[in-house]
Amino acid sequence: MKILGIDPGMAIVGYSILDFNGKDLALLHSGSIQTAKNTREPARLLEIFNDMTTIVEKFRPDVCSIEKLFFFRNRTTVMPVAHARGVILTVLESHNIPVYEYTPMEVKQILTGYGRADKKEVEQMVKFALQTDSLPKLDDTVDSIAIAISHTRSVDIMKDLQRFELSVQKC
Repeated sequence: MKILGIDPGMAIVGYSILDFNGKDLALLHSGSIQTAKNTREPARLLEIFNDMTTIVEKFRPDVCSIEKLFFFRNRTTVMPVAHARGVILTVLESHNIPVYEYTPMEVKQILTGYGRADKKEVEQMVKFALQTDSLPKLDDTVDSIAIAISHTRSVDIMKDLQRFELSVQKC
């Protein structure tokens, strides 16, 4: 089963594709969508829409886990991030991809056992889960991987795996 992890943003959208079979986990691809700050917001949203559509059509994820907005310290960025998130959710819905949402605190709790863990602790757990010593340089991309890994440890994963196995058997 392929899981698309997304850390939404207006300037940077981190994304990753994980393969999970119920036991083994592998990072298939990761990257970011970056939009120029001096570009009008509608054009940036269209760029996110187009790039996310390309990612979904290329990698054909079975499910998506995305960061949920629940609290934002910076009022000037909350609306653009919400707009970008809305565009991403529209792409996912148009491709019938089930979406699961996790707050940053939930991701930290799931990965480290502590909801207020720092970035380094989360990164260490991502490395451990992927059995690797290196991660992408961009924090947004690493966050997308952490969000995707969180779904592999959620209660919803069993029904996703069963649905995926049924769809594979039909082929």
